[in-house]
Order: sequence, then C-alpha cells, then structure tokens
Amino acid sequence: MDLKGFQWTRKPQKYNISENKIEIITKPHTDLWQRTYYHFQNDNAPVLQMETDEKYFSFTVKTDFEESHHRFDQCGIVMYLDSENWLKGSVEYENDEFQHLGSVVTNQGYSDWATTEIPANVKSIWYRFSRREDDYCIECSEDGVRFKQMRICHMYQGGGKIQFGIYACSPEDSSFKAVFSELKLTECMWEAHDGQQPDELLYSGLSI
Repeated sequence: MDLKGFQWTRKPQKYNISENKIEIITKPHTDLWQRTYYHFQNDNAPVLQMETDEKYFSFTVKTDFEESHHRFDQCGIVMYLDSENWLKGSVEYENDEFQHLGSVVTNQGYSDWATTEIPANVKSIWYRFSRREDDYCIECSEDGVRFKQMRICHMYQGGGKIQFGIYACSPEDSSFKAVFSELKLTECMWEAHDGQQPDELLYSGLSI
C-alpha cells in the first residue's frame, strides 16, 4: 500500500515513516474521547489517514505495541471525520495481567466503549476496517489470517467522502512507540448480509 496517500490530521512530535512501516512515539495526555460517562472531552491524538469516496472496501493493518506499559496506552485503526464523528479500534493497556481490546464509536459528539479483556502478554494485533456505504465493521486477528468481528456500526456522517487510517495515544502521563505495518487496501471483505430480509422487503406483500 502506497503510504504517500496518507496525510496527518494531527501530526505527532516524533514519528518515522519508511516504505512499509510507520512508527509513532506517543505524547503524554493525548486521546480521542467525547463526553459520555466520563464527562470530559479529549481530541488531540495524532491521526494519519487517507481519503476516499469508495463505498465498499477493507483496510487491514498490523499493530505492534511491545513498549506499551501505562494505563490506557493504545494504538489502532481510526476513521476520524471530525471531532464529534469518528470511530477507533485498539488494545488499551490496563496492567500486568490484562488489557482491553475494544472499539469506540462516536456519533454527534457522544462516544461509547465496547471492550473485552485479553492477556497483557499480547503485543501485536491485526485490525480490519470495512465499509459498506455508511455502515462499518471492525475486526481483529492475532495472526493476520483469521479475523473476528469486534463491532458493526452506523456512522451518521459516514455516507460520503471519508478519512481512515491509524492513530496512537497515551491519555495519562506516559509515552511509548507504536509500530504499524502490513497495511493493505482491498475489496470489501465484509460480505453482504444473507439472513433476514430488510423490513421493506419482508412486508411488501402484506396489506393491513
């Protein structure tokens, strides 16, 4: 994947981009979060993205976070449209025993957080971000081959031209090196739903 198509939405103080690898050194007190439960807003994490109006595609990247060591250190995939409309998927360090593998979806200025605990010794994860018009899917993998679904969501502002890519941050007083590699842009790997039909089709033959 040609990294020349990526642009910084917010540039970190320290980073390195080679032909097939990106390294970001996080700055303390950087994060992406909007309102909801914690009642604070933070919108200063470095974000590297490319722009597209393609309606169906998948973006895959491997993240390595061997150096993460402090609570909430994180790196992963992101679709950052503006400060109040974005999504991200990442592993957030918690302690020596476990981390949080999760995703945040932010629509119209309010974030949610869906997580599951994974062992603290996991230090690399692949993510796959897929688009089907204004619906999105985030998946993860420990080997880059078998992907597991993390989240399906709708983005209210995600129907037209979007930006997507990678991010890394350290919300507390910490810093670490996040490494991104094996970036790939492919046809949409998230297959169309083949189960229950949409309501307008299901009930089109009925009369009341």
